[in-house]
Amino acid sequence: MSAGARLPGTPDPMHVWPGCGGVAISGDVWGDPHGPLVMLQHGGGQTRHAWKSLGETLGQAGYRAVAFDARGHGDSQWAPSGIYGANDMVDDLCCVAKALGSDHPILVGASMGGSTSLVAVGENRLAASALVLVDTAPQIEPGGARHIQEFMTQKPDGFDSLEEVAEAIANYQPHRKRPRNLDGLVKNVRLAENGKYRWHWDPAFLMGRGGSLEEHVKRLHDCGNNLKLPTLLVRGGLSDVLSEEGARRFLEQCPHAEYVSVADAAHMVAGDRNDIFADAVIEFLMRVVPATGGKSSR
Repeated sequence: MSAGARLPGTPDPMHVWPGCGGVAISGDVWGDPHGPLVMLQHGGGQTRHAWKSLGETLGQAGYRAVAFDARGHGDSQWAPSGIYGANDMVDDLCCVAKALGSDHPILVGASMGGSTSLVAVGENRLAASALVLVDTAPQIEPGGARHIQEFMTQKPDGFDSLEEVAEAIANYQPHRKRPRNLDGLVKNVRLAENGKYRWHWDPAFLMGRGGSLEEHVKRLHDCGNNLKLPTLLVRGGLSDVLSEEGARRFLEQCPHAEYVSVADAAHMVAGDRNDIFADAVIEFLMRVVPATGGKSSR
């Protein structure tokens, strides 16, 4: 199943890999095929397109950057079972890493993608060489999480126009300037048979993650205790999901981790201030897992 037809102008995925249980995982690749592999994982309700600019920048710096749609998102297949638990996401990550022939990839994950990365490393499911967590940590703010859920569950029957979609996004991200050109929205929605525009994700995603929030937080905290690899935490200075207190607690738990707070950026850090975000990520990676080719700075 899918949310509907892809709109004209929606970029086709460069690659498709088999995920857990044979679920097809779609993704894009940039950079040197022989460079250190950087796996970019988006947040819930996002797609691989959130990483396009960073992926291209990493590629120019000599890395091999890969961004893929999580199961049930974008151009990846919906889970036949309707289950989207953390274990399924981690298994997909491991499947894609194996398909790409990497034993020690660099993991960069935002929100849900960061939680997936943290579980993969903290439970020894994947031996990563470095970890970048983007606006996520074991302690998140319930109000911010609720804000995301409210955004994702609005208009379950779909939007009447792309203008309505743009308005919904603008209301969720009031700090961003609303774009005049709506062409960039085509990759975020699908056209249903009833003529409505629906988000690109499986509606079952919000109900099929399994477990309670308390159990999930405890699991992430336990995983944080096991981190030994180079780690960078990036927080949006305007974020209502990860507070400064939540970031501080993670840094106390993982004292070797580095920290960057990006001013004028909210939860979608890469989209809000990609210039500062990309520079911070590449500066960190060039020290801990340097690429031998490309340009080291923007």
